[in-house]
Amino acid sequence: MLHQKYYQDYGLAISGLVMHHKVDPLEYNREVDDALPLDGLITPNPELRQLLEDMDKSKIKLWLFTNGHITHGQRVVGLLGIEDLFEGITFCDYRKMPFVCKPHREMFEKAEAEAGVTATENCYFVGGLVFLLSEKDSHSSLQMTRISIVDTLKPADGPLCIYWNRICRSLLKEQPSIRSET
Repeated sequence: MLHQKYYQDYGLAISGLVMHHKVDPLEYNREVDDALPLDGLITPNPELRQLLEDMDKSKIKLWLFTNGHITHGQRVVGLLGIEDLFEGITFCDYRKMPFVCKPHREMFEKAEAEAGVTATENCYFVGGLVFLLSEKDSHSSLQMTRISIVDTLKPADGPLCIYWNRICRSLLKEQPSIRSET
């Protein structure tokens, strides 16, 4: 299937469509990603919101990381009801060629730069989320290992929001010092 081939070869199917078929990426985004009927499929997730709110923002920075264009990423977190909890977003900019996207190293470097990462050992890449420990906490007992999970659109055990819930619960359990006191 062409979609899968381009996804495997380029990290995004749209990359192959642009290169080989002269598809306009912004038109593709409008007609495909932004046109997906997500309103009934993605609904507010109070558990995920609470888990993210439980993280002490003076110790951890929450950052979105998506292979989609910015409008798609913003739409998804808006539907989940968590858009106001993040300090920023790193996305695949469909206006700039060639695309910088996951799983390519440049996309992770872009996310690190945009999120202000100075010590990668204090950074988790988890699904579409980036957890960054603040510098003042990097000397503490938190021994965080950088984790890069690339194929996050199809977690083995269910919808992405359930996957995010599980990751957030695990992070709060294993690193109790990032839990907010309030």
